[in-house]
Amino acid sequence: MNETKLVLTLSCCDRHGIVADVTTLLAAHNYNISESSQFEDASQKRFFMRTEISAVNEQATPLSELKAAFDSIASKDAMEWDIKDLAQKPKVVLAVSQWGHCLNTLLHKWKEGTLPIDIVAVVSNHQDMKGLVEWYNVPYHYLPVTKATKAHQEAQIMSVIENTQADLLVLARYMQILSNDLCEKLSGRAINIHHSFLPGFKGAKPYHQAFARGVKLIGATAHFVTADLDEGPIIEQEVERVSHTNSPEEMVEIGHDIESVVLYRAVRWYAERRILLNGNKTVVFRR
Repeated sequence: MNETKLVLTLSCCDRHGIVADVTTLLAAHNYNISESSQFEDASQKRFFMRTEISAVNEQATPLSELKAAFDSIASKDAMEWDIKDLAQKPKVVLAVSQWGHCLNTLLHKWKEGTLPIDIVAVVSNHQDMKGLVEWYNVPYHYLPVTKATKAHQEAQIMSVIENTQADLLVLARYMQILSNDLCEKLSGRAINIHHSFLPGFKGAKPYHQAFARGVKLIGATAHFVTADLDEGPIIEQEVERVSHTNSPEEMVEIGHDIESVVLYRAVRWYAERRILLNGNKTVVFRR
């Protein structure tokens, strides 16, 4: 029997009976539900759903035909929806500058099989991480950038994404601001890690700013990239308690650990189709 696991995600205006319509159709096409989560945004009267399914028997409808059948109920509610094969891992390009903690975590988790993505390339405006990346046998694209060459360099990044057919760009402490044009091209397909629990300290040396203000919590935020700097829909956040005994250098080390785990969670949830956009927010169906 075909043991392929599929995942259905959808969002639409809320109404009575959506779940019944969906589950009835899935059962009629010989699929069993192994995991399902739903959420109603009462303020927007919008409904969100993520459901993992697998074939009950050999008579289960193939994916392409299941999509066609599902469209018959999706169209009447103007649903934003998709059905994906979870075995088909999203292709990911990582971008990095000179800090390698997030990059190393993603590469390690991917290599050990706990991050269900396919890392197809790494792009960087520095060569510091070249040895690490090549140790993992991943293509490394050194793309230096200046203010005068920014448009050309971003075209090179886009070329790498297109040539590898990447689904997602992950900014793993890539210390360059993407242009509005590139943000638009990668809308919903680029994730950034911010070295703060947004809103927070902006600009250079955020942990030193935090130290100077005597903060008791530091954190990190993973969010989708938009043209509004660090204002994209938030996916995940985490904090760690600190005190007056911690030096700025210790805060940096603690912060790097938080950044790494937060970005890992965000990328994993993206790969598992657990993130649904809800305007300038997200609905994240965590395990």
